[in-house]
Amino acid sequence: MQLLRGTKDILPDEIFLWQHIEKTASQIMKLANYHEIRTPIIESTSLFKRSIGNGTDIVNKEMYNFIDQGSREITLRPEGTASIARAFINNKLYTHTTTNRLWYLGPMFRYERPQQGRQRQFHQLGLECIGSLNPMADAEVIRIAHKLLNELECSNYNMEINSIGQLEERHKYKQSFVEYLERYVNDLDNNSKNKLYTNPLKILDSKDTKTQEIIYDAPCLHDYLNIKSKKHFDKVCEYLEFLNIQYNINKQLVRGLDYYNYTAFEIKTKLLGTQDTICGGGRYDSLIQELGGPNIPAVGWAIGMERLLLTIKNQLNEKIHNKKPIVYLAVNGQNTEKEIFNIIQLLEQKDISYHLDLDTNSLQKQLKKANKQKAKACLIIRDYEIKNNCVTVKKLSTSEQEQFSMINIHDLIKTLKTIN
Repeated sequence: MQLLRGTKDILPDEIFLWQHIEKTASQIMKLANYHEIRTPIIESTSLFKRSIGNGTDIVNKEMYNFIDQGSREITLRPEGTASIARAFINNKLYTHTTTNRLWYLGPMFRYERPQQGRQRQFHQLGLECIGSLNPMADAEVIRIAHKLLNELECSNYNMEINSIGQLEERHKYKQSFVEYLERYVNDLDNNSKNKLYTNPLKILDSKDTKTQEIIYDAPCLHDYLNIKSKKHFDKVCEYLEFLNIQYNINKQLVRGLDYYNYTAFEIKTKLLGTQDTICGGGRYDSLIQELGGPNIPAVGWAIGMERLLLTIKNQLNEKIHNKKPIVYLAVNGQNTEKEIFNIIQLLEQKDISYHLDLDTNSLQKQLKKANKQKAKACLIIRDYEIKNNCVTVKKLSTSEQEQFSMINIHDLIKTLKTIN
């Protein structure tokens, strides 16, 4: 049996990096009063069609859809925000507080061509600030992303930000943009041709050199924004400058999901080639109402965990090492097995990590394995120790040995906790 293309096993020698990111994120979210939420990985297909948009590649090409045994159209979630919005409405979280701060971490699914930083099952860490129109909310969520990346020593990135205005402003812009592009339709790349009448704003994000040359002189969305949209964006930029968060205004920046309005931003790295976006987000003030909930604004972002790990893996490997057991438990003799379980319970009570040898090898082989495991000490129990009601501790760095009476176990624990 082979692993499915576009999926990956996260093995024990890598999982500690994931756990470090999760722990760091959890601490930061807790300080900012964000609360974790977990939603199912399967949802009704209609949820994503209504939220993400029928004109997007995600809905048209990338979603994992199936019909279940109840003849329902089901989709493996391709992103997190729509599910959070659905959960927010279903559980009437808006009745508890005016502003809900939520964060999540979990697997998402998109049928894309696998490459570095892009898998068909991938993971997103995201947050949503639901309930505020204040530009401070936009700045707050960006600040938290900035703080998290810096805590994880991911410093080699740039942030791009733009205002995509409101729906009616984008509609007027789209008309002018399409009219401009129609003059060059034969020179556009095939992907852009296909998007010309379904999702023309995504052409702004084209990587094709010829298409980029064409849109260089195209109408600019910023010129179609009204005073309200411009004021909101200017305020967000003002807060970012006060927070000393560097950014570039990219007037061609659009997000791939239809529900965004006002602020849109991406955090990019130069270390991943074309898959360079490690964090993306923005404001989505109409999504909750469009899904049948009250008219409540929101802003948020998502970080791709796999891309983030590719960016910071080397730094993390140097900073945190996979935790090795402090104590290696070596057992040798006829009557030692039961006594070792007493020792194990004691170590667990004192939060001392251990590795129990189960191979019934000779003591010499067990000591070699203890060194291979890079344990700090080997705790030895033989018939001699049972007879004398003691344990022997061998410090592996110096090969020094010391015996401790089981009657005064406090000295043993103290020694184990101080061994380097």
